[in-house]
Amino acid sequence: MIEAYAVLAIMLAMLVGAISPGPSFLLVARISLSQSRGHGLAAALGMGAGGMVLATLAVIGLQALFMQVEWLYMGFKIGGGAYLVYLGYMLWRGAKRPLASDSDLAAGGRGLLRTFLLSLATQLSNPKTVIFYSSVFAALLPAHPSAAVIVALPFLLFLVEGGWYSAVALAFSAQRPRAAYLSAKSWIDRTAGALMTALGLRLILGAAKV
Repeated sequence: MIEAYAVLAIMLAMLVGAISPGPSFLLVARISLSQSRGHGLAAALGMGAGGMVLATLAVIGLQALFMQVEWLYMGFKIGGGAYLVYLGYMLWRGAKRPLASDSDLAAGGRGLLRTFLLSLATQLSNPKTVIFYSSVFAALLPAHPSAAVIVALPFLLFLVEGGWYSAVALAFSAQRPRAAYLSAKSWIDRTAGALMTALGLRLILGAAKV
């Protein structure tokens, strides 16, 4: 019973973390607005899969490895930040292009699998998420969790992350949000690109302080 409450508390904490605006939210919203509901859901599944991977890494103690090998954490932050800056640049560069030919985020006509992989890479690009997962696990899990809980947690967090971003995809792919996006595409894309770039630069600059 104690483990059940711990798992529920972890899932709630992860949901709160997923709801907080960040690069993952920006990407899913933008793909849902600019492409289709199917692409938005593919992006949501990519975020869920990324959450499952991060949860697995947290369970096996990647945080401890980061603490022991500082250059590894710094490398993760710089690499992840550079990837987000690249996405932001591509968004900005394609802001004025017609929607039909806007392929800067490797979505659209290139297929659902490509959209899934793009979202998965975005979710995995932020090593701070691993630290967040590890901290929540350390705070809320019992000292000696059962094997069943350890195995189940990554799948449950896939449901949390994937479920939230699926809701985002469904909301932003609706007719009215899409029409609003089309009417102000260049400004929305430039804003999203600037925010994505800022998040990436924050990661890179943070690495310099490690």
